[in-house]
Order: sequence, then structure tokens, then C-alpha cells
Amino acid sequence: MITGGASGLGLASARRLAEDGLTIAVADLKVDAALSAAASLPGTGHIGLAIDVTREDSVRAAFDTVQQNLGPVAVLGCFAGILSTSATPGRLPTVAISVDEWDKVMLVNARGTFLCMREMLRRADNKPVEQGRIIAVASLAGQIGGMQAGAVYSASKGAVLALSKVVAREAAPLGITVNIIAPGPIDTPMLHQTVPSEQKGQKYLGTANVPLGRIGVPEEIAAAVSYLVSPGAAFVTGATLDVNGGMSMR
Repeated sequence: MITGGASGLGLASARRLAEDGLTIAVADLKVDAALSAAASLPGTGHIGLAIDVTREDSVRAAFDTVQQNLGPVAVLGCFAGILSTSATPGRLPTVAISVDEWDKVMLVNARGTFLCMREMLRRADNKPVEQGRIIAVASLAGQIGGMQAGAVYSASKGAVLALSKVVAREAAPLGITVNIIAPGPIDTPMLHQTVPSEQKGQKYLGTANVPLGRIGVPEEIAAAVSYLVSPGAAFVTGATLDVNGGMSMR
């Protein structure tokens, strides 16, 4: 199951995993988009369904739907996320962030990831899951402080990083690995939201700071997901895979 799977990094990853032979449940807030995305994937048997990752009942219902149609979720990709609730593109300085803005971004990015991870662990019910995988999506912004993304998005992705490491320890006895992908600037509508309207037409303002000299593409994130889901990554858990063009090296 891929949350936020109807567009952007989620859709690219759903497509790559379908190419790898997995049967995909595309879960998205927009059910029509989820159904359309599922129908577009290579292979057969894929489904689309609605999910609001901020609501416990919706997350539970989504897992129920997948289990009834495809069997228990073995691979969970937590891609649902937002940059901001503001309709105005560009970075919000910390002094301009309202409590409402803070809460809503945290609700989707941090709480949403938590609810989905928790539901998968609860359903494992102390029974090992064959090749169980959870992939969380953090961000370079959550590691170094996102000058383009701003405080609340960065903080929410920092929360995802910490949460995932705790869950990795708890999920290990259940046969589930938990890993994090931390993208740098990737060519998606979310990245374009960081560009102020007066500089419309540019995809990203910080390309000069990328050692590889360009922004990434969604398929490069999907390739990282493919590896972490593969049998070859069975001994990798609690890891953060940086896909950032060299902007941060550890």
C-alpha cells in the first residue's frame, strides 16, 4: 500500500514496484485519482482506495480494504505529505507561521506516518511478516533545516526520522524492516511550491548548491524504494537513504 500514491513520488514508486511484480494498493485522499493511478500501473490486480492519513478510522478502513481485496499489507510506503496549507507559493518564515499552519502540516506529515505505521504493526499481531517492509519519506529539510521548505515542514520530517528509528526496533521481531528515504530537491509540484510567485517558471532556487548540478526526478526516489523493498535489503533496517545530489554527505 502506497499512501499519497496518486501523484508525485508516491505514484512513481507505485509504478516501479508494480514493474517489480508487486500488487499495489494506491491510497490517496482523492479516491478518483487513486483509482485512475491504480488503473495506469503495469500488471494486473492493483486497486485504488481513499485514505485520510490524519484519521484513525480512515487508516484502519484502508488497511481493511487492502486485506479484504489483496491480503494483509506486506509493504507500506508512507508518501502522503504536504509542504504547507498556504495557497501562496514560497517559504514561510518562522515568524509568519500560525499555530493552525503548524498543526495541519504536522497532522499530515508526522501523525499520518505514525498512524499508518502503528496500524501495520498492530495487524502483525506478534506474527512475523514475510519480507515485511515499511518505507517512510523524510527529507533533507528534516536533516539540515530546510531553507527553501521552512520550519514546520522541516520539523515534521525530523519527526518522521526519529519515529521511524523507534518503529524499526519494535518491528524487527515481527519480520518487518523500517527504512527512511530522505530526498533532496526532486522535480515534483511540491518542490515548485517553494518558488515565490515572482520567480515563477523556476523549479527550484537552490540548484547551485547541488554538487551534481541538477534537481532529481521521481524515478530516482522510486529506484531507492525498489531496493529497500527488495529481498536484497532484508538486513537493512532503521537506515536513512539520502537521495539528494550530494547536498548533504555523511
